[in-house]
Amino acid sequence: MSEQFTFQAETQQLLDILIHSLYTEREIFLRELLSNASDALHRLQFEQLTNPNVLDPAAPLEVRIFIDKEARTLTIRDTGIGMTRDEIIANLGTIARSGAKQFMQAVRDKSGDQASAIIGQFGVGFYSAFMVADEVRVISRSYRPDAQAVQWRASGGTSYEIDSADKAERGTDVILHLKEDADEFLQPWKLHDIIRRHSDYVAFPIYVVSPKPEGQNDQSQVEERPANSQQAIWRRAPQEITEDDYKGFYRAFSMEFEPPLHHIHVRADVPLQYYALLYIPASNQPGMFSLRKQPGLKLYARKILIQEYNTDLLPDYLSFVQGVVDSEDLPLNVSRESIKADRGMVNLKNALTKRVLSDLRKLMDKERERYLPIYKQYARFLKQGLVMHPTERAELEQLLLFNSSRDDSPDSWVSLSEAVERMVSGQQELYYVVADDFASARRSPHLEAFRARGIEVLYFCDPVDAMLPMSLTEFRGYKLRAVDDANIDLKDVGQAPQQAEAEAIEDQALLDLVGRMKAVLGERVRGVRASRVLVGSAARLVSDDDSQRRHMFRINRLLDREVEWPVMTLEVNPRHPLLHNLSKLSADSPTFGLIVEQLYETALLQEGMHPDPSSMAERLTQLMQAASQA
Repeated sequence: MSEQFTFQAETQQLLDILIHSLYTEREIFLRELLSNASDALHRLQFEQLTNPNVLDPAAPLEVRIFIDKEARTLTIRDTGIGMTRDEIIANLGTIARSGAKQFMQAVRDKSGDQASAIIGQFGVGFYSAFMVADEVRVISRSYRPDAQAVQWRASGGTSYEIDSADKAERGTDVILHLKEDADEFLQPWKLHDIIRRHSDYVAFPIYVVSPKPEGQNDQSQVEERPANSQQAIWRRAPQEITEDDYKGFYRAFSMEFEPPLHHIHVRADVPLQYYALLYIPASNQPGMFSLRKQPGLKLYARKILIQEYNTDLLPDYLSFVQGVVDSEDLPLNVSRESIKADRGMVNLKNALTKRVLSDLRKLMDKERERYLPIYKQYARFLKQGLVMHPTERAELEQLLLFNSSRDDSPDSWVSLSEAVERMVSGQQELYYVVADDFASARRSPHLEAFRARGIEVLYFCDPVDAMLPMSLTEFRGYKLRAVDDANIDLKDVGQAPQQAEAEAIEDQALLDLVGRMKAVLGERVRGVRASRVLVGSAARLVSDDDSQRRHMFRINRLLDREVEWPVMTLEVNPRHPLLHNLSKLSADSPTFGLIVEQLYETALLQEGMHPDPSSMAERLTQLMQAASQA
């Protein structure tokens, strides 16, 4: 006896969208139904690994598509895991839980051809059948030997029926009663074309059972060969695969519309036999319709899908890499939910990591124009790896690129190796400046002495670069040193500046000035002293001790942690006109303290350390008022 059930409230709206908004790409229904059949076969295969007690254990794992032109039906039959009555209600009768709301919003935001590509993401792929069918019947029998067959029937309205059914074999039949304008899907050539373009890599054979020509007694004939190749693209020889093949598989795999920046295809026998097809996405943020919402590689063992998101095959700093790994040599756990954490997994991880880093290094050295888009998207991942995985520092530091004072352009990049090769005479260290962004780095007063001598300074101007000095302390035997280190001595490095220096404040006047400035600033600075290197700037803040404290300040601020403001030394330029004028102001001048405060806070601002830049507004107004009265 059949029972009638009501769909969730938004079913009619959902089906209306599927039937009309996606009309131009109706053939996608077959891809979705074949994908569901493949999933059912994978799940059964997975079950059989440890459970021999299944219905029809010797039945071949396959999909058959039956064409009945007289009845105008198309049947997709699999021998997969099947469904019980409760499972069929849960899987087919509750559309709202499958993401109907999100799907409908997504369709509103996309045009026809793009919308048709997203139906599988929200679990509504099965319902694409209503794009070509007036009625859909599903007859299924579970793999459990004592399960009863069940039938589900719907016509695209607000309700569906559940009834018992006669089905001796395990698996599921999806029977489509085609619309009048869907005759093309009763043509074998059309089905072959769709399978070739959308489902060629399904791991199980797909047979098209086509009608016999008129005049012959048998009503149908079964192909001897499957309509799909079944050989996963990652198991094929790379020379057999075109660039379009790689891009097509990536789009089907990820549902990303932007092509990947790079792919890596590996077939190896040592240290163990494995196949891998890895991709670097065009963006570090997954697209709205991306199927891959979590990091991790799709892992197969002996052609059986074991894990959808395996995070043990690559280090965390390469978590942006997507793709498939397939190995014959990975032993399964009894739980069937994972693989054993043995030496094989360690070897596989090492091999994959080495290959990814090797490919990136080749791009870096030989195809910089292809490497740059990758680096701009994923530099932070690589820098994180350098800090968190010091044993892999030698490989990762070769992949780093920086802007620098040499070209002073955000579009020009230099590697550490190139910076070493461009060292000037007498240079024994690599120099860097840490700043919040490129503009702040290039305006840093610390660069003046280096520019004057033609010494290149690397810009650590990505927010995460504040972490680098904690780990990247030397390269090829050359120490990396921050330009705000007060103890740097450049007198024997590069060429001495040729321009004549302005006259400095007299010694006694300078001594008196720095004393008065220290009195104004008090505990906020370690001291005030004359600079030996400043050329055009009036002042700068320098560190007399280990630079790690100020780097930790930047890191803690980046992580929104409580920060302790580092106490630094204020160096002033005794040749700068501002300091000359300041030295002539009397100690009781109302503007002396204002100027000293502003000089200090401007230096803080240049360092990216000012806690509240807006607090300077009132003082600046006072200084402008005093200047206007002079």
